[in-house]
Amino acid sequence: MLNTTLCYIEQDGKYLMLFRNKKKNDINEGKWVGIGGKFEPGETDDQCLLREVFEETGLTLTEYQKRGIVDFSLDKGFSERMHLYTATGFTGTLTEECNEGELRWVEKEKVSELPRWEGDKIFMKKLLDGESDFYLRLDYEGDKLVNVVME
Repeated sequence: MLNTTLCYIEQDGKYLMLFRNKKKNDINEGKWVGIGGKFEPGETDDQCLLREVFEETGLTLTEYQKRGIVDFSLDKGFSERMHLYTATGFTGTLTEECNEGELRWVEKEKVSELPRWEGDKIFMKKLLDGESDFYLRLDYEGDKLVNVVME
């Protein structure tokens, strides 16, 4: 199972979102997601989070909270465990160019209008409701969400 992190960085009622449109064979191509990526060997979830956020945005997180775990499975045999975070404090200047796609601050209430994975709507509601320490399993066939397990 692939281990990843994903973070929704908050500022002024907005989330920093990433439109994935630059990498070939990107499972998230054409979708808006938070900031994050794959663990490197020996990394903890917090270390991965901090590294990925800095690499993709140029920002250094100073206040962040782990909110939950989301396991994904796709019908093609792909599985991923995502460590989900939110962040409210950071230093640095947002990069002009991200090699993953386009970065944009989006009002929280407008995130739901963006093209995203269907299951993202489930955990986004949990984030907006202030929930923490939750677990979700999301099973997909192609882009279609076919099963949800919540704990």
